[in-house]
Amino acid sequence: MRPVSPVLFLTLLAVNAGNILPGAAEVENRGQKVWAREGSSALLPCYLSPRKHGKSRKHLSGRTSVLWKRHGASAPQELHVVLEVEYTGLRKTALPMRPRVSVLDSALRNGNFSLCINPVRSDDVGLYEAQVAYNTEILSCQVELGVVTVTLSPPLPVVENEPLLLSCNSSHQASLVETCWFHNGRPVLISGAFCSSHGALYILRPTVSDSGSWHCQLRYADNEIISATYNLQILGFDGPTNPVVYAAAGSAADLPCTLNYLPSASGIRVVKAHWSHFAGGHLQNWSILQNQSSRNFPLHLPVVGLGDAGRYCCAVTVGNKMLSRDMTLAVITVTPRIQGPVSEGSHLLLTCSLTNPQGHEYFQWKHLSSASAEKKLTVATSHNLKDSRVRTGPTLEIPQVSQKDVGIWECSVYGPEGRLGAVEYGLQITGAQVSGPPTIFSGQVTFGLMLTLFFLLMVCILALGLQKRARLPASFPALERIVAVTVPKEMEESQKETIQQTEC
Repeated sequence: MRPVSPVLFLTLLAVNAGNILPGAAEVENRGQKVWAREGSSALLPCYLSPRKHGKSRKHLSGRTSVLWKRHGASAPQELHVVLEVEYTGLRKTALPMRPRVSVLDSALRNGNFSLCINPVRSDDVGLYEAQVAYNTEILSCQVELGVVTVTLSPPLPVVENEPLLLSCNSSHQASLVETCWFHNGRPVLISGAFCSSHGALYILRPTVSDSGSWHCQLRYADNEIISATYNLQILGFDGPTNPVVYAAAGSAADLPCTLNYLPSASGIRVVKAHWSHFAGGHLQNWSILQNQSSRNFPLHLPVVGLGDAGRYCCAVTVGNKMLSRDMTLAVITVTPRIQGPVSEGSHLLLTCSLTNPQGHEYFQWKHLSSASAEKKLTVATSHNLKDSRVRTGPTLEIPQVSQKDVGIWECSVYGPEGRLGAVEYGLQITGAQVSGPPTIFSGQVTFGLMLTLFFLLMVCILALGLQKRARLPASFPALERIVAVTVPKEMEESQKETIQQTEC
């Protein structure tokens, strides 16, 4: 006979509750069985039929008493009181099951006398019987409770890479034939990572991805199929395994160390984190951090240098268990071939290098506009460096440095997941103005300036010669004769008259 799930059973029970024979004593739900997982809640159904509920609605609110009893395990004839609700509303509960059992007052008024057990224990297995007295009639219900137990070893918290064992069994007395496991609704294939034996599932190296819903299904020789679900949480780290952090030399870097959930959710209050770094033959350690309300324990490096590159380890102690994660810090640097100032017209090589490469990285150079505050890219389509501002490869070659090359050059490191990091190099030319426009036809301007200076020099020499010639003395006879010949007769007579007047 194919088993019926508890939810379907309760639905059918509520629909068929009207098929009760009338009489002084009514028996309902006799021989029914409910399965519940240990640690969860169980509902033992006992309902008044809709027909009887309709007739007795006015009597349920005031004259109703409920008595739940349990048959003894060794002597089934012995009945032990579990819960009693008297006419007056007074409740009596057996001490071993207090306060795990209850019935709702609002449900009693609606003809629902079901017993709720929360949480269920393995020793709650057995046959339960309810007697409900209302008006002058008595309703009797019998329900057998079976318990399915899913145990986890080692106990919580379960940390990644620590082997664990999930076992599943029930209180059913028949022989177990087969056990099937499902993870998040998918069948678990028994392989190198999973082993199954006698209803137990071994997970050799659990990871955070193994968290979620684990469902076990037990099939017995009498064709009884019993199942239970366990929600497994594995404590580990967020992000990829063995992550790599890329940082430019001289910049700050933050190495992540984040747990996938708060340990306090598992009742753990003491959490410690410890960082270590092995570099240059020495082991560097950072102080232990304690944080009970956070799951993030990053390591901040204010200024990254080549000596900071390499492997780091973050070890987190949660309770009496420790989990650790290794990561790598890769430092990006730019090395110019010319040390010191760069003169205009020189040949320049810039090499972008990466420590601890993973083998999948590639480089790209971009020229950032020095005149733009937002560092907008100067885009070009040609592959010629004279026209292009974007280059691929670790080495950037500038055959002849000019003022158009002045500014910030950015070397970016890319991987399959995108841009990983970048470093900047500021190129300055000796004697050049960074903010001024590039010089065009500088040779022609120089030739014109020299020609102008030469012309001015010749004019000055000619002027000096004429001035010296005008100041020559009159004691040379040859010059006097030349002057006398050139003087007009009228001027000579005028000079004579002037001399005569002077003598008078």
